[in-house]
Amino acid sequence: MGTPSENQQITFISKYLIPAASKQTFLERQHIARAFIHSLDGFVRDYAYERITETGDTEYITIATWVNEEAINNARDAVQAENLRTGFDRAEMLKRLQIQMEPGLFREDHR
Repeated sequence: MGTPSENQQITFISKYLIPAASKQTFLERQHIARAFIHSLDGFVRDYAYERITETGDTEYITIATWVNEEAINNARDAVQAENLRTGFDRAEMLKRLQIQMEPGLFREDHR
Protein backbone atom coordinates (compact mmCIF):
# COMPACT_ATOMS: atom_id res chain seq x y z
CA MET A 1 0.00 0.00 0.00
CA GLY A 2 2.99 2.39 0.30
CA THR A 3 4.36 4.45 3.14
CA PRO A 4 2.68 7.70 4.20
CA SER A 5 5.42 9.75 2.47
CA GLU A 6 4.87 7.83 -0.78
CA ASN A 7 1.15 8.62 -0.56
CA GLN A 8 1.95 12.37 -0.49
CA GLN A 9 4.21 12.24 -3.55
CA ILE A 10 2.94 14.02 -6.61
CA THR A 11 4.10 13.56 -10.18
CA PHE A 12 4.13 16.07 -13.00
CA ILE A 13 3.73 14.32 -16.34
CA SER A 14 4.00 16.14 -19.65
CA LYS A 15 3.49 14.76 -23.13
CA TYR A 16 4.97 16.63 -26.08
CA LEU A 17 4.54 16.21 -29.81
CA ILE A 18 7.70 17.58 -31.38
CA PRO A 19 8.19 18.16 -35.12
CA ALA A 20 11.37 16.49 -36.37
CA ALA A 21 12.97 19.86 -37.19
CA SER A 22 12.44 21.09 -33.60
CA LYS A 23 13.73 18.06 -31.71
CA GLN A 24 17.36 19.13 -31.19
CA THR A 25 16.43 22.56 -29.82
CA PHE A 26 13.79 21.03 -27.56
CA LEU A 27 16.20 18.41 -26.18
CA GLU A 28 18.84 21.07 -25.44
CA ARG A 29 16.30 23.04 -23.39
CA GLN A 30 15.01 19.85 -21.77
CA HIS A 31 18.54 18.97 -20.61
CA ILE A 32 18.88 22.41 -18.97
CA ALA A 33 15.45 22.11 -17.30
CA ARG A 34 16.12 18.61 -15.96
CA ALA A 35 19.49 19.62 -14.52
CA PHE A 36 17.83 22.58 -12.78
CA ILE A 37 14.97 20.62 -11.19
CA HIS A 38 17.42 17.98 -9.92
CA SER A 39 18.90 20.72 -7.69
CA LEU A 40 15.60 21.69 -6.08
CA ASP A 41 14.37 20.66 -2.62
CA GLY A 42 11.72 17.98 -2.69
CA PHE A 43 12.75 16.47 -6.02
CA VAL A 44 12.49 12.65 -5.92
CA ARG A 45 13.19 11.35 -9.45
CA ASP A 46 12.46 11.90 -13.09
CA TYR A 47 12.21 9.95 -16.30
CA ALA A 48 11.97 10.84 -19.97
CA TYR A 49 10.72 8.64 -22.79
CA GLU A 50 10.55 9.18 -26.52
CA ARG A 51 8.94 7.53 -29.50
CA ILE A 52 9.40 8.40 -33.14
CA THR A 53 6.05 8.54 -34.93
CA GLU A 54 5.26 7.23 -38.39
CA THR A 55 5.74 10.78 -39.73
CA GLY A 56 9.21 11.20 -38.16
CA ASP A 57 8.04 13.50 -35.37
CA THR A 58 8.74 12.66 -31.73
CA GLU A 59 6.36 11.93 -28.90
CA TYR A 60 8.23 12.79 -25.72
CA ILE A 61 7.01 12.16 -22.17
CA THR A 62 8.57 13.57 -19.02
CA ILE A 63 7.75 12.36 -15.54
CA ALA A 64 9.02 14.24 -12.47
CA THR A 65 8.08 13.13 -8.96
CA TRP A 66 8.15 15.42 -5.91
CA VAL A 67 7.83 14.63 -2.22
CA ASN A 68 4.54 16.53 -1.89
CA GLU A 69 2.37 19.27 -3.36
CA GLU A 70 4.26 22.02 -1.51
CA ALA A 71 7.53 20.89 -3.10
CA ILE A 72 6.08 20.90 -6.60
CA ASN A 73 4.56 24.36 -6.05
CA ASN A 74 7.93 25.64 -4.82
CA ALA A 75 9.63 24.01 -7.82
CA ARG A 76 7.18 25.66 -10.22
CA ASP A 77 7.97 29.05 -8.65
CA ALA A 78 11.72 28.37 -8.81
CA VAL A 79 11.54 27.36 -12.49
CA GLN A 80 9.54 30.49 -13.34
CA ALA A 81 12.05 32.66 -11.48
CA GLU A 82 14.96 30.96 -13.25
CA ASN A 83 13.31 31.42 -16.65
CA LEU A 84 12.76 35.09 -15.86
CA ARG A 85 16.36 35.48 -14.68
CA THR A 86 17.75 33.89 -17.86
CA GLY A 87 15.22 35.49 -20.22
CA PHE A 88 13.81 32.16 -21.36
CA ASP A 89 10.17 32.20 -22.51
CA ARG A 90 8.94 28.61 -22.56
CA ALA A 91 5.56 29.42 -24.11
CA GLU A 92 7.24 31.35 -26.92
CA MET A 93 9.65 28.48 -27.60
CA LEU A 94 6.85 25.91 -27.77
CA LYS A 95 4.88 28.12 -30.17
CA ARG A 96 7.89 28.97 -32.35
CA LEU A 97 8.93 25.31 -32.61
CA GLN A 98 5.31 24.18 -33.12
CA ILE A 99 5.51 21.81 -30.15
CA GLN A 100 2.25 20.62 -28.62
CA MET A 101 2.26 19.98 -24.87
CA GLU A 102 -0.21 18.27 -22.54
CA PRO A 103 0.82 18.71 -18.87
CA GLY A 104 -0.83 17.28 -15.76
CA LEU A 105 -0.37 16.51 -12.08
CA PHE A 106 -0.90 12.90 -11.01
CA ARG A 107 -0.80 10.84 -7.84
CA GLU A 108 0.03 7.16 -7.85
CA ASP A 109 -2.92 4.83 -7.44
CA HIS A 110 -2.04 2.75 -4.34
CA ARG A 111 -5.12 0.53 -4.49
